Amino acid sequence: MSRLRSRQLSRCAVRLARTSAPWGFPLLYLGWAYLFWLPVVVSEASVWTYPNVVLLLIGGSSPLLAGIVMLWANHGRAGFVDLRRRLFEVGRISHRWWPIILLFYPLFTLAMASVALLIEFTAEPLVFIGLDRLFDPAALLFLLAVAFLFPAIEEVGLRGYWFDQLQARWSAFVSSLILGTVWALWHVPLVYMPGYYEGTTFQPELWWWLPSIVLTAIIGTWVYNNTARSVLAVIVFHFLGNLTGETMGFAPELYPFAHVGTVIVALTVVLWFGADSLRGRDTARPLPDWVPANRRQ
Repeated sequence: MSRLRSRQLSRCAVRLARTSAPWGFPLLYLGWAYLFWLPVVVSEASVWTYPNVVLLLIGGSSPLLAGIVMLWANHGRAGFVDLRRRLFEVGRISHRWWPIILLFYPLFTLAMASVALLIEFTAEPLVFIGLDRLFDPAALLFLLAVAFLFPAIEEVGLRGYWFDQLQARWSAFVSSLILGTVWALWHVPLVYMPGYYEGTTFQPELWWWLPSIVLTAIIGTWVYNNTARSVLAVIVFHFLGNLTGETMGFAPELYPFAHVGTVIVALTVVLWFGADSLRGRDTARPLPDWVPANRRQ
């Protein structure tokens, strides 16, 4: 009887996941994270103390967890086969796009720093990584692992599953705004966790950081749609953004200024490549095989 009831509950859960698309993902994504993160926020103890650090990590798994659960419920084995290909098929990324993926964030950072120096906004626009960390193998390995781990966890859920659900219904631009808004809401508790940004140069304020996350989602879609829906491409792109920030990040006073640069880049992408696909005005959005023919443009 218990086995039968378990099967019935599983079938109900699958049906619920299918009928809730595309909104089931953000409910699970945000719900799981907030469930474990809000106790850390109200605890007033450092996020790096036990058990807060455990709650931080469990809540931080929400994009991966939500993505895997919803992918299996909606697309089963075929969905995982498609995800695996988009994670490991390097050939999806053309030679023209590798320089953009690898150099965008370093060049953007240097450009913003140069403009800040030119207009005398600040005399020291960048904060470089200390040589002690750079030449310490353990510290450097930890830096690389953290810079890569979080983008991988986030993008498997956000781009590996959810964005296709959105883009099957709306334009690339609108889908990016929806994804970016939910992605920004996911980051809000981190600002209020005691000690989370302690010891770093990054001290975000919600008024400029949350819009910046939404704009970054647009730029991420630009990369994703032009690399045949490559999750690998957006993971590497995200990783390089994190790594650049850790090795030659903006000085604290420069972050709101750099936000203006993000606005300019995002607007340029939308206006130049078109809001519908961000690939070119006469180029259709890249959609997965499960999207019905009558939804394709």
